[in-house]
Amino acid sequence: MTAPDHSEISLRDVTGSLVLVGAGKMGGAMLEGWLRLGLDPARLAVIEPMPSPEVAELAARGLSLNPTANTVREPAAVVIAVKPQNAAEAVPWLASMVGGATVVLSIMAGKTIEFLADALPAGTAIVRSMPNLPASIGRGITVAVPNRSVTPAQRELAEKLLAATGAVEWVEDEGLLDPVTAVSGSGPAYVFLLAESLARAGAAAGLPPDLAARLACATVAGSGELLHRAAVDAATLRQNVTSPGGTTAAALDVLMSSEGLDRLMKDAVAAATRRARELAG
Repeated sequence: MTAPDHSEISLRDVTGSLVLVGAGKMGGAMLEGWLRLGLDPARLAVIEPMPSPEVAELAARGLSLNPTANTVREPAAVVIAVKPQNAAEAVPWLASMVGGATVVLSIMAGKTIEFLADALPAGTAIVRSMPNLPASIGRGITVAVPNRSVTPAQRELAEKLLAATGAVEWVEDEGLLDPVTAVSGSGPAYVFLLAESLARAGAAAGLPPDLAARLACATVAGSGELLHRAAVDAATLRQNVTSPGGTTAAALDVLMSSEGLDRLMKDAVAAATRRARELAG
């Protein structure tokens, strides 16, 4: 299930309060997205020991900054955006504010639904999700998985909150979040490496290094935007730009060989998937 376009999403009609735990890069990106989609700051509490000036300024608009746990009761949603290494301390602290109508939405890498359920009241509705870095500019993609306690209304709320930073996909098998992490979670780094590698190859072919870097970055960024806007898939776009017997075909003969990009990418994604499973325990 893919989220609707941002133009179709509004958080103006959200009832109940929301709690954001952790307003760093990813949590902060979500907060910006929520406000952009019309969420009233007065409905929001943020727990962040080192708030940015932007978050601190929102307190003047009604946002509750660093309330004590016993002053927040049964919010509609608690969004956990702390670093995984801080989860053992942060999650149990939230238990007292979670009520029967609360959905807990986690964007922490590697922390399972079972981990969250053990630290929260029995029967808590939990959605575990994996966003990626482009969420910081509203162009991310997040994959989410609900536990059995999540109601249709809670799932709809979780989707709205996640869709503030990009597309949303749902799966029912939590085990799929490990390869999701390997593909979309870690994937931006692969794309950045492609730009680096293309720039180095251009310099090796005789281009001034600074020009090669600009060409590579613009090409990767522009091609990504074209893929985003196109009505056809990546394979069709590749075929459209490849003339038989031309320069692109000569390069693709190397990249698409048995020892080429497909094999390297499969090995890379497999390695990242294994590591995600190790970190999840």
